[in-house]
Amino acid sequence: MDNYDFKGWATRHNVLCSDGRVIKPNAFKHNDQQTVPLVWNHNHKDADNVLGHAFLEYRDEGVYAYGKFNNTSQGMNAKELVRNGDITALSIYANKLKEESKNVLHGDIREVSLVLAGANPGAHIVDVLAHGDDGEVTGAVIWFEELGMNDLLSHSDDDPKDDPKDDPKDDPKDDPKDDPKDDPKDDPKDDPKDDPDIKHSEEDKNMGDKDKKVEEKTIQEVFDTLNEEQKTMVYALLAIAQDEGEKKDMKQNAFEKDIDVKDENVLTHAEFEAAFADAKKNGSIRDAFLAHGITDVDVLFPEAQALNKEPELIKRNDGWVSRVINAVSKSPFSKVKTTGANITAEEARAKGYVKGEQKVEGVMAALKRVTSPTTVYKFEKLDRDDVLDIVDFDVVVYMKKVMRTLLDEELARAFLIGDGRSAIDENKVNPLNIRPIWGDNAVYTVNRVLVPTEGASAAVKAKQFIQDMIRARKLYKGSGNPSLYTTEDELVEMLLLEDTNGRVIYDTVDKLKTALRVKEIITVTPMEGVNRVDGDDQYDLCGIIVNLADYNVGADKGGQTTMFEDFDLNFNKHEYLIETRVSGALKIPYSALTFERKGAVVAG
Repeated sequence: MDNYDFKGWATRHNVLCSDGRVIKPNAFKHNDQQTVPLVWNHNHKDADNVLGHAFLEYRDEGVYAYGKFNNTSQGMNAKELVRNGDITALSIYANKLKEESKNVLHGDIREVSLVLAGANPGAHIVDVLAHGDDGEVTGAVIWFEELGMNDLLSHSDDDPKDDPKDDPKDDPKDDPKDDPKDDPKDDPKDDPKDDPDIKHSEEDKNMGDKDKKVEEKTIQEVFDTLNEEQKTMVYALLAIAQDEGEKKDMKQNAFEKDIDVKDENVLTHAEFEAAFADAKKNGSIRDAFLAHGITDVDVLFPEAQALNKEPELIKRNDGWVSRVINAVSKSPFSKVKTTGANITAEEARAKGYVKGEQKVEGVMAALKRVTSPTTVYKFEKLDRDDVLDIVDFDVVVYMKKVMRTLLDEELARAFLIGDGRSAIDENKVNPLNIRPIWGDNAVYTVNRVLVPTEGASAAVKAKQFIQDMIRARKLYKGSGNPSLYTTEDELVEMLLLEDTNGRVIYDTVDKLKTALRVKEIITVTPMEGVNRVDGDDQYDLCGIIVNLADYNVGADKGGQTTMFEDFDLNFNKHEYLIETRVSGALKIPYSALTFERKGAVVAG
């Protein structure tokens, strides 16, 4: 082809590119004899960047291109840059790639670009035709040594002074093939074995060996100038170049989208090199890539690594749950009966005997109640496809753990204050089977009502709460030393109390629990905002004093907490059920104290 302004290699086969790919023979064979746009630096979003066209010729060594500039001002300017040897590198833009282990096996070349620095070391201008000079041809050749992994930085540099081989005009003896008039075999088309990128002359080989140490030293010096962020980028690129994978369509590659796609996000060979060069100068890899129009910078960096194997649960503070579950007493039978006798009545007292008089029997009121079990459960389903697709962690094990957590929380809540659901809610835990301490029969739970003065401050209310707990302690008939279960807000207000001199009275929880004569103070999240309404009055729960060893939880053999699994063939779902069948109730009369604060009048 004679009617061209320049010719050269658009891409070369079996050469390691800086993006880690190797273009294999026949990858672009079907592009032979096709004409594609000639563009500046792959900027095909703007028609002003179309400099002309390139005629493609497939060869065993790669794809050869004959470039022809148009008569636009941009085309003429580019023509002069090429003629003067200012621009020497070529780069292709391709899509619809097939790749195996970083080897490009197939693709469609959509355009050829003039670039400042290419990624394929063999892609460069070979001959420039100077029209109007009686057929004189000026050579403009870039010579590339065979690249090793350490050379991935050096060939992206734009300064021709880094290597005397970059400018053939510096020494015409450096490469006798630079001038096609001197040797008609210079054109690799005529004899591909003479192409400088395939086989070096002995003189050139010696020259390359001589300069190799200088180049390696320069690479080290350049690498030492990088900051830690840039060095991390280099390591990532080297890892990509060595990566091995299964044969597949590229899900996100350098040439994925068509040229005419609006707002495309494509990383071409030349853009990568130019952006990386800017990063070395500016110190910011991210800013450099954004400046080159590459918006999805994260694809160039290693993927984020999960700090936790399983998702963190967004849940209420549940530290109290295990303390409740572990504190209650347990029986191996679910239907339980509690009995007692009230010996505090005046009639039950022992009596003095008068000689000759009839003895009067004592009167002891008998107490008895029966509590039957109920079932509490948690049921979940997982689609089988989700179970197979989630590979970061064992989703089934995770699901079972979450279900157990929620079941325990529901039980602990039911023991203390009930489940809080409406009486008509079909999911309500029956309070006659699991009897909550708050609201239990007055024989078992002594309820105290605090009535603060109108407009009382939080400090006044907290002080009243402390005083009433201390006074009511004599009513406690439970076993051992009890614990106080309350809310975080109530605890904070008690700890903030000050004396008349402004000094904190209870500067630690230990001092407060000593004053209240309790073993420990446990804050219970579900108690926050819990209240009951009686007529027009609202009563807010403040605290519960109880030793949970006096609360019995019964379960028959087989009724203890059990996990079941099943599979729904019709809907392809795994089904998981965790349930328990238990009863729960205080077993000792007057073994619990509850404290309520009378609140605002409920609007009628």
